[in-house]
Amino acid sequence: MNKKIWIIIAIVIVLFALGMYKVFANNFGKEIDMSDKKVLIAYYSYSGNTKAAAEKIQSVTGGDLFEIKPVKDYPKDYNTVVNQAQVEKQNGIHPELKDNGNVEPYDIRFIGTPVWWYTMASPVKTFLSNNNFDGKIIVPFCTHGGGGASSTYTDMQKLAPTAKVIEGYTTYEDSANVNDIKKWISNLNF
Repeated sequence: MNKKIWIIIAIVIVLFALGMYKVFANNFGKEIDMSDKKVLIAYYSYSGNTKAAAEKIQSVTGGDLFEIKPVKDYPKDYNTVVNQAQVEKQNGIHPELKDNGNVEPYDIRFIGTPVWWYTMASPVKTFLSNNNFDGKIIVPFCTHGGGGASSTYTDMQKLAPTAKVIEGYTTYEDSANVNDIKKWISNLNF
């Protein structure tokens, strides 16, 4: 081969490597600087999946974690919880919380929930109802067992009608991934 062909091959390899680096940096290695924002990550977690997602969001944003806890714990038996969640949804029950939290001092509020009966868990409904989200940004996230987010995010908007509910992060059970979370948050353009 002559020298010109080798130079062209070398240029193509360098351009390809630079392009792959850019893709990697944009999707996986990009750090998100939210130091100019006060961030809250409030979540309810029954099995630990939503808590794991909340902790990964915290690792990316540096925000404050707040666990939404009902006064009365849910039963440990899965089928009993499923039945109780259905009754709560059908009857519009919002269980009392140990602490309603304070969303006021935060610029951005991530709110996480497992999906129960095609919507958010009842303790999250209580949290949304008991706080003032007037003019605030809500960034929802949820974990599910196969049905996706269903009406979770639109139902959040209904419970906080004067808030701006933006694009949520939805993940199957315990499969929340830090790289996916980084990509999701960077696409929100705070």
